[in-house]
Amino acid sequence: MAAGALTREGGEDAFRRLFRFYRQRDVSDLRGVVDFSAPGGQVFRSQLSISSVSDQDAYRAGLQPVSQWKAYGLSGYPGFIFIANPFLPGCQRHWVKQCLKLYPEKPNVCNLDLHMAPEKTTDLWGQSKEQLRRKGSSKCEPRSLLEKLRWVTLGYHYNWDTKKYSANHHTPFPSDLAFLSEQVAAACGFRGFQAQAGILNYYHFDSSLGIHVDESELDHSRPLLSFSFGQSSIFLLGGLKREEAPTAMFMHSGDIMVMSGFSRLLYHAVPRVLPNPEGTPLPSCLHQPLSSDLPLGSVIEHSSDEDWQVCAKYLQSSRINMTIRQVLAEGQKFPEESGTNGKGQAPSDNTYHENSKAKRHKPNTV
Repeated sequence: MAAGALTREGGEDAFRRLFRFYRQRDVSDLRGVVDFSAPGGQVFRSQLSISSVSDQDAYRAGLQPVSQWKAYGLSGYPGFIFIANPFLPGCQRHWVKQCLKLYPEKPNVCNLDLHMAPEKTTDLWGQSKEQLRRKGSSKCEPRSLLEKLRWVTLGYHYNWDTKKYSANHHTPFPSDLAFLSEQVAAACGFRGFQAQAGILNYYHFDSSLGIHVDESELDHSRPLLSFSFGQSSIFLLGGLKREEAPTAMFMHSGDIMVMSGFSRLLYHAVPRVLPNPEGTPLPSCLHQPLSSDLPLGSVIEHSSDEDWQVCAKYLQSSRINMTIRQVLAEGQKFPEESGTNGKGQAPSDNTYHENSKAKRHKPNTV
């Protein structure tokens, strides 16, 4: 059955039916997937707040001037903004390196902490880089620790058991990522956005993100920001109930999604990671060199050739997604809680993912 027929069927849990359709390894009918590189139909150009971000601040974040961004909305989804790769040449590499080398480091929390001793997870990059660099195409090769990474939490660490954040489990939020997030939010009309929590998801070709709503933040007036790097994916954006059929859309390396207003609390999921549509191991935007003349105060750092070789090898079969949230409104505090340990630990390393090898463990989905 084609995706369109499934969408028209409606009825109980139409979202799950479409999720399973795109989850199939042999699905070939992608005609129903919205492609923002060819806008039309329900896609329209979205206006940004160009004056809210100076060109200098955009450059410092590794972004093109906001006046050059291509932003789109979707009919029926007020508050949803899709920004087609606004990064300057070479700047995506910085965020990929941070997600693989720096952000998984302590005191941040990752899925590997659940079943490994702390000393075993202190230098995932150092323990994995040589293995990744030598990695061939055989599926029989053992996976490095970086390839076993599924999620990392930043700032206020999400408690996967209670589905809450707490004041007593917090570590400093990365300043470079906070600056990037503040500029993107301001360009979308949300000046003063504070990046307080981040969930980084690491996908492989057999991974998916289960159907869920991001509602644990205490302040829903602030947007959810989503950044993608590496291989492409299909993203499903649904309604307030799972009975409402979702819209499928492509996400490619460098693309940003902003969910605000009505769209902030909609069901969404990632059923499928797809190979780069250009037919090459990595999308062309990741081959672009970084300018040697970075602006004063830039949060972007040059990556060594050695580091990028490791990142590039990882991305040949993977996708990285950063979702950034503001948890509390200005002046707001967490409610008093009793009987919680505030550890923010997850019951399993697949809580936020579904993948073929983990199905035996019946992971929960958020």
